[in-house]
Amino acid sequence: MPTSAKALTPCLWFDKQAEEAAKFYVSVFPNSKLGHISYYGNEGQEIHGGKPGSVLTAEFEINGQNFVALNGGPQFKFTEAISFQIHCKTQKDVDYYWDKLTAGGGSEGPCGWLKDKYGLSWQVVPNVLLEMMSEGGEKADRVMKAFMQMKKFDIAALERAYAGG
Repeated sequence: MPTSAKALTPCLWFDKQAEEAAKFYVSVFPNSKLGHISYYGNEGQEIHGGKPGSVLTAEFEINGQNFVALNGGPQFKFTEAISFQIHCKTQKDVDYYWDKLTAGGGSEGPCGWLKDKYGLSWQVVPNVLLEMMSEGGEKADRVMKAFMQMKKFDIAALERAYAGG
């Protein structure tokens, strides 16, 4: 049976910050909303270790994409092997997401990558970069050379590289 894109829901594993993280992401992204919050009960406590009445999951939505934040304990951490791309039209958009997601303990990475304060990886990518790179050739090589030196993408610098400047 084929699965529709709406049937896929990323589940993000947190130690104890699921509700806090869901509220944070909803505050960062327009067109987002907090959904149902579920709580640990008494059953299974010897296995899951969750305190009865504490948050088990926090559902949220960003631009129509559903997510579940799970308080699963300290066993697993986020890695760069999974990240979410944010496609941006303008430098103002790039700056906004970069600043919001690195605030409060996040960290900058190379080539438009960052980690937020929960350790989740994001790529803040200007749409124009994708267009420039799709052509290939010398222009794309110059753009790649330029962006390999960047942390947060600078659209004006990418455009200069593309033009040969």
